Amino acid sequence: MTEVPAVARPLPTTRSTPLDPPPELLERQRECPVDRLLYPDGSEGWLITGYDQVRAALADLRFSSQKDLLRSPIQPQEPTPAKPGFFVYTDPPEHTKYRRLLTGLFTLRRMNQLAERVREIAADALDAMEAAGPPVDLVPAFALAVPSLVICELLGVPYQDRDVFQHNSTVIQDINTPIEQAYAALEAMQQYLSGLVERRRGPEPSDDMLGGLAAHEELTVEEVTNVCFLLLAAGHETTANMLSLGTYALLTNPDQLAMLRSGETTMESAVEELMRYLTVNHYGPIRGVQEDFEFEGCPMKAGETVTLSAFAANRDPKHYADPDRLDFARGGRGQLSFGHGIHQCIGQQLARIEMRIGFEALINRFPGLRLAVPQEEVRMRDSMLIYGVSSMPVAW
Repeated sequence: MTEVPAVARPLPTTRSTPLDPPPELLERQRECPVDRLLYPDGSEGWLITGYDQVRAALADLRFSSQKDLLRSPIQPQEPTPAKPGFFVYTDPPEHTKYRRLLTGLFTLRRMNQLAERVREIAADALDAMEAAGPPVDLVPAFALAVPSLVICELLGVPYQDRDVFQHNSTVIQDINTPIEQAYAALEAMQQYLSGLVERRRGPEPSDDMLGGLAAHEELTVEEVTNVCFLLLAAGHETTANMLSLGTYALLTNPDQLAMLRSGETTMESAVEELMRYLTVNHYGPIRGVQEDFEFEGCPMKAGETVTLSAFAANRDPKHYADPDRLDFARGGRGQLSFGHGIHQCIGQQLARIEMRIGFEALINRFPGLRLAVPQEEVRMRDSMLIYGVSSMPVAW
C-alpha cells in the first residue's frame, strides 16, 4: 500500500463534469486508497476510496454507524446521538431489532407483487406528460412523481400531502441550509408523521406498512415515526434522483441508449451500471471508530470519523476496466451504491423495480426523447446530499 500522507486534506467536492467524480478524488484514490481526511470542524479522520477497501470497511463491524461518532465531511456539524428509531445510525443489537421488523416488509416477493402498480403509476405520469405536450420538466413530472406515489401508497402516507414532505426533505438535504432551518424541517416532518402513527395506533388502523409498524406495541410512537421518516425520505429521494440523473445519462450517451432500445443489453444490466456510474450518494457512507484498531495497515483511533466514498469505489480502475465509461455490457456487477454488509439498503429491490419499469416505460413511450435545452443548461443538485438533476426540460 502507498504510504499514507502525513497531512490530512479536505474531501474534494468540485466536479469538472456533471456525471464524474471530482478529479482530485480519483487522484487521491490512485495515490492512497486509505488516506487522511481533514473534516470541516478541524478534526482529522480517514477517507477510503478503493473498491476493495470500501467494501471491506462496510462489512467490518469495528466501524460504527452510531450518529454521535459521525462528522460530516462537507459541513461543520457537531456529532449528536440519534433519536430512537433512526436505525441507520445504530449498531447491533439495536440495529438488528429494527432490521428484523422491516425485512419482512421488503422481501423480493412482496416487491415483485408491486410491479404492476408501479407500471400503472408510471403510465399515468407519462399520460400526463403526453397530454401537456413538450417541453416538460421530467423531474417533477416523472422522476419525482413515480417513486413518491409508490412510497406513499406502500407506507400509507396520503399522496396529497406530498408537497409537505418533499419540501422539508429538500430543505434537510441541502448542505447550504442553516442548521436551525434544517432542524425545523425535520421537526415538521416528524410532527406530521407522528400524527399519522397515532391515528394508525388508535382509531384508524390500516394494513399498509405504517399501520403494520404502528401495531408493534413494543415500539414507541417516536420510534415508529422515525422509522417511517427514514423510509419515506429514502423511498422518494434516492430513486427520484436516479430516474432523473439516469435519464440525463441515457440522453447524453446515445450509444448506450441505442443498445437498450435494440435489446443488445437488458434493463437489469443497464440499471446496475447506471447505479455504479452515477452513485447519487456522492459523499458517503460515513462511519465512526469506537476503539483503536488497524485497518489496511493504517492506525484507526477511537473517536475518528471515516468517510467511505462509494462514488470513488464504483470508479476504481482496479475493479472496473475503463470505469469512467458508461457500459451496459458490463452490467455494473458488484456496485456499492446500495452499500454492503448489515446496513445494505433495505429498499434496494423496490428501487430496482421502480428504475427498471420507469426507464423502460419512458423510452418506450417516447422513442424520440431528447433534451429540450442544451446539455450544459441542465441544472444539477450540486448542493444536495443526494446528487441528481434539479430541472431537466425534455421533448420528444
